[in-house]
Amino acid sequence: MTALSIDAWPARGRALFPGTLACAVVAAAATFLSQHYGAPVMLFALVLGMAMNFLSADGPCKPGIEFTARHVLRWGVALLGLRITAAQVMALGWHPVLVVAVSLVLTIGVSMVVARLMGFSVLFGLLSGGATAICGASAALALAAALPPHPLKERATLFTVVGVSALSTLTMIAYPMIARALGMDEHAAGVFLGATIHDVAQVVGAGYGMSQATGDTATLVKLMRVSALLPVILFAAMFVRTTGRAVGASPPALLPWFAVAFAALVAINSTGWLPKALATGGSDLSGWFLVAAMAGIGMKTQLRELMDVGLKPVVLMVGETAFIAALALALLRWAH
Repeated sequence: MTALSIDAWPARGRALFPGTLACAVVAAAATFLSQHYGAPVMLFALVLGMAMNFLSADGPCKPGIEFTARHVLRWGVALLGLRITAAQVMALGWHPVLVVAVSLVLTIGVSMVVARLMGFSVLFGLLSGGATAICGASAALALAAALPPHPLKERATLFTVVGVSALSTLTMIAYPMIARALGMDEHAAGVFLGATIHDVAQVVGAGYGMSQATGDTATLVKLMRVSALLPVILFAAMFVRTTGRAVGASPPALLPWFAVAFAALVAINSTGWLPKALATGGSDLSGWFLVAAMAGIGMKTQLRELMDVGLKPVVLMVGETAFIAALALALLRWAH
């Protein structure tokens, strides 16, 4: 029993254990609340983490919270690759690929330009536009991990996660009604929902709430957007390096290790060699890691930091959400 005690652990493990345990407890509580009350799990993790932000002050929990918010986050992003296979993307045909590709590129590009015009850093436009265009809170966390350190980076990431989670819930309710009002068939409705709603869970809820076929199509289109995470992370790293925006810090690696791991796991998963139970388990573990990391980020944040952001970031994120929806509808109508 003595050998299993915390005192017998290596010094690094003893230092990290209290904080990582706190993040794991918050992640479990957030998951329970999300399953029983239907709100986004990332939002619950953030709110609960912020309620426990006293733990991130100097004390036994601080090192583990920092570790979870930084390193566990990257592991979670890497394991997202187990949710995707090349066959899933190819099975959809060229039309949904076109809708997703055009929507993603234009949404991120316009977001960066508009953010600059509104007086924000262009990197905030990249962060919020990427979260809107790819996969909501998970993309926000992944992009934040790839961007250089900045005094306002964590606040921008938190605001993006809160905004994209709230908007994802609203679109999950509103977009099926829009699809029905426009008389979309099951396939078109699935493409629309999968190409526009931010988070995977909300896409699944909206799609299968309409029909089995709509849900299947929406989920595959959404996974196609998730697969765009790697090229967008690569673009973010190249943009930072070429524009010299990593002031006061070394520029990020052109291909962060977690992006390489993400691509490798997509390739391995596409071969069909991985047992389904292993792929599913890795995907579930990715979700747990990301929720725990979100809890850690919440613990490091003061509520007043979010209250100070003002109205303009809200306008930007609502505009991004409206833009990608309008663009997807236009592309669907053009194709027909």
